[in-house]
Amino acid sequence: MASNEMKKRTRRKKVSPIFPCITGALFLLLIVLVKCVDVATVETTKTKIGLSHLNKAFAELTGVNIIWYKVTTVLGIFLLLVAGMFALIGLYQLVKRKNLLKVDYEILSLGGLYAVVLILYVFFEKVIINYRPIIMKGKTEPEASFPSSHTMLVCVVMGSAIMLVDRYIRDERVAKIIKAICGIVIAVTVIGRLICGVHWLTDITGGVLISITLLLIFNNVLAAKKHHKH
Repeated sequence: MASNEMKKRTRRKKVSPIFPCITGALFLLLIVLVKCVDVATVETTKTKIGLSHLNKAFAELTGVNIIWYKVTTVLGIFLLLVAGMFALIGLYQLVKRKNLLKVDYEILSLGGLYAVVLILYVFFEKVIINYRPIIMKGKTEPEASFPSSHTMLVCVVMGSAIMLVDRYIRDERVAKIIKAICGIVIAVTVIGRLICGVHWLTDITGGVLISITLLLIFNNVLAAKKHHKH
């Protein structure tokens, strides 16, 4: 009975491919808008930002709240703990089964997701869409800001963890608690980054859109799993 309940909890349903296509297209459209529409110079950094009236109005509304920036940065610890936990599971299985292909399909897929996120992180550090609205303390020049890499990392790592918790935590109550914690970390991070003033509104929006796109694709990768025995 317990085994059947576990299978029901871990069985994933595919979403229509149209949904990640839509969110991915919106992300690309946002890049075009930020680069080409209503572009203006930012007085504090002497850099340019697109959709400037929207972005500047939101920045004036929230102001700069470094405390929230620090809170969301500290929450990144959960990101490292979760990613490390799954890495240890994968390493344990690799050592025990002595074959990379015998590591759980979910863990291998998660490794692929993490790799894509890191590639995107490096890519947008090199291909700069826009810069932060302020120069951070200890820095002499503005840093790349789109999409919010912290938002993307937390949303993808915590979101994918929510998808996999049932697979590795048999106690349903504990699994629900872990999912709730992951959800809270995502919500606080997105809201905190929105109001801390070190990103533009479009930076956070971009981070959320690319995260949703990756998680929808990851969901379908998990749903495509062919059951096999180790």
